[in-house]
Amino acid sequence: MKILMNSAAMLLCALALFFHHSLLAADGRAKPNVVATVSPITNMVRNIGGVHIKVTGIVPDGVDSHTFEPIPSDIKTLQAADLIIMNGLDLELPTLKLAQKVKKAATPVLQLGNRALKEEDWRYDFSFPREHGHPNPHVWLDIELAMRYAEIIRDQLAALDPGNKEAYRANAATYLGKLQELDRAIFACVGTIPEENRKLVTYHDSFAYFAPRYGMIVIAAVQPADFAEPGPREVMNIIKQIRDTGVPAIFGSEVFPSKIMEQIAREANVKFVDQLSDDELPAPPHHSFIGMMAGNVAIMTEALGGNPDCMAKIDTGNTGF
Repeated sequence: MKILMNSAAMLLCALALFFHHSLLAADGRAKPNVVATVSPITNMVRNIGGVHIKVTGIVPDGVDSHTFEPIPSDIKTLQAADLIIMNGLDLELPTLKLAQKVKKAATPVLQLGNRALKEEDWRYDFSFPREHGHPNPHVWLDIELAMRYAEIIRDQLAALDPGNKEAYRANAATYLGKLQELDRAIFACVGTIPEENRKLVTYHDSFAYFAPRYGMIVIAAVQPADFAEPGPREVMNIIKQIRDTGVPAIFGSEVFPSKIMEQIAREANVKFVDQLSDDELPAPPHHSFIGMMAGNVAIMTEALGGNPDCMAKIDTGNTGF
């Protein structure tokens, strides 16, 4: 019995020592404590920061980032942060307000979308009309812009922790290479879709930056600006658009379940595919931003009459951690 107790004590000590060292850099200094918001951005930060930073993502997978409200435990998380990384473009306003209130004075708040895009390039559209004053924030679905995000993250981590700047640059170079490969593969997949089918009807208005990058058009987003369900007149207008344009499929997501989409698909006589994601990462082994995008494009391509094999060789694994 005594031997078992001693063994248990030794195991606990070993685990405590491992946890302690996991929070320290190679030179014994505490690792920079980085807090991020939505899962795609958190995953980018992990890929670039690697083992040299501690990363906490405060918006859980599967939670609507537009309506997310920080919980009490997030106060301590934000107070302890050395760097806070958000998408910006008004996506995380409750979190931004809380961070500005409770963070350390020296802690930067990095809003990637505001840095990556000039204001004249912000998009206002179906769910994000200009008169409401909030631009469409889903910048990261355009892989060219996601690469800008990665470069901004790299430079900010290097400024925060110059002792590991070469590691951040090396991780970022590897990660940017994978994003470039993904970008090329998306163009290839979309190129297999019949030109008349390169149109998107989605529930949530997530693909405003993605579509023009890859030669597609968003002809409708079903969810109104107030994030409620559309009214009968709006539904009938969307059904008419689908019939007029000959779109073979419409898209939703598990984060935004909607019986309205099922009704629209049924009445317009098209497929309804509810598996796209703009900020929820897929299950392992593809649990990464790249995995999310590869899955999106494969699903979209097949539903619109193209060949999704372009995504088969994409490396969806993570880098640096």
